[in-house]
Amino acid sequence: MSKIVDFRLSFDEDLEGYLKKKYSQYLDYRVLSKALDARGANRGKDPSYNYKIELAFKNDPFVNYEEDISKIKAAVDKPIIIGAGPAGLFCALRLSEFGISSIVIERGERATQRMKKIARFWRYGEFDEENNVCFGEGGAGLFSDGKLITRIKSPYVKYVMQRFVDFGAPPETAYTSNPHLGSNKIRALITKMTDHLKEQGCSFHYNSRVEELLMEGSRCVGVKTHDGKTYKSSNIVLATGHSSKEMYKHINECSVAMKAKDFAVGVRIEHPRREIDSIQYGEFASKELGAARYKLTYHNKESNKGTYSFCMCPGGYVLSSGTDYDGIVVNGMSNYSRSSPWSNSALVVSIKAGVDFSTDDVLNGHFYQKSIENKAYEYSKSAASGKEIPSQNLKDFLENKTTKTLNKTSCPSGIFASNLREILPATVVKGLIEGLGSFDQKLDGFISEKSLLLAPETRTSAPVTILRDKNSLESQSHEALFPCGEGAGYAGGITSAAVDGVRVAMEIIRRNS
Repeated sequence: MSKIVDFRLSFDEDLEGYLKKKYSQYLDYRVLSKALDARGANRGKDPSYNYKIELAFKNDPFVNYEEDISKIKAAVDKPIIIGAGPAGLFCALRLSEFGISSIVIERGERATQRMKKIARFWRYGEFDEENNVCFGEGGAGLFSDGKLITRIKSPYVKYVMQRFVDFGAPPETAYTSNPHLGSNKIRALITKMTDHLKEQGCSFHYNSRVEELLMEGSRCVGVKTHDGKTYKSSNIVLATGHSSKEMYKHINECSVAMKAKDFAVGVRIEHPRREIDSIQYGEFASKELGAARYKLTYHNKESNKGTYSFCMCPGGYVLSSGTDYDGIVVNGMSNYSRSSPWSNSALVVSIKAGVDFSTDDVLNGHFYQKSIENKAYEYSKSAASGKEIPSQNLKDFLENKTTKTLNKTSCPSGIFASNLREILPATVVKGLIEGLGSFDQKLDGFISEKSLLLAPETRTSAPVTILRDKNSLESQSHEALFPCGEGAGYAGGITSAAVDGVRVAMEIIRRNS
């Protein structure tokens, strides 16, 4: 029988050496989980790794697990999947494993071509509304940290992680506690996944923006794209991502059931990486621990609002990530090596539906986001060329002073000095000031002379939830329509979006079995 053991090793201790000494009769081992514990490293305590290991012995070697899948025997018309982000692609992948091929419709280009257009936007300001950091094959996750961290509890999490490994992710992706692929690796992986799906009979239609859901009464029967083409199916998966404003507008006009939801707004904070590494790791900062991470939260009991770090990118870059020519949005990313000289994170403040914006119109959250993004663009157009990001040194922001000379940045679009208090809503400014004071107490030196704020960070999550039945995952108002992923309000990152795509696929499979 195999044996599962838990233990802790110093960060520089050899795992195999330990196993040979402790369990001399083992034949093979598998790492089930590995998590760095660097608490106290800044006070001289050795960092360590917590391991969960499965050991196999001579009379009981490991046998690879193979899922027993029965192909769907009944004729199933191809499901239509709108959006080729993590939710849409994993939905198509799971369906294909049961012998069901899909029609995937994506408004943007394939990842390689999309990247070229994004690079021209960052460098020259040539904006493409269909190919940007949010739109195109791979979705917004293609230009993030490639973080696969998730707090959701689902039997499909391990499936998603293993499939990432199958398509080229490093093996440790399946077991480390905070896996990340980096934007460079996830781009190659998504391309392989799409090629595999094509081999399985899936058809992909790029540069095709869905403009209309075709309805027969309260049943969705197909879609119509911007070039007049129509596609019919008895299963329509809506996986458009959190920035598809045209689709939100359209489904609202179709009376698809939705409700406004909370989200968060704030800034990107950027430090020299060595400062964050030193704060977190102390004397161990130069050791083989990689770029340091942090997670910070603050809660104001009086207002019942939170300020927190989000999408932390160690050794990363701050990117211009808008989806409108007249709006500026920032986000963060890093490559697999996390070797950039900077580390950044979103610092955002809770924005509550019905408190910070009216819910008379279900899309008011979107309008709230857009008003901030438009203002940032207007400031950029006035002070620079319109592509540069409004920025302010952190201490100047706290003291409400004009920044004369900006700290260095990783942002490829360029930056310009601006008073961010004039761009961000007052409630966000208040929350940031309170939160930063708390964060500096938790991480001594977080408020640094060399730290920089870039704004605005507005696309933290979808501004609505597209309501669906909790069991069938079908729209509460329209049959055969399956809201899915982050854009529908059911995910908050690459892994959770992928898992939601798998869940929707399994429901379609169940209905056709």
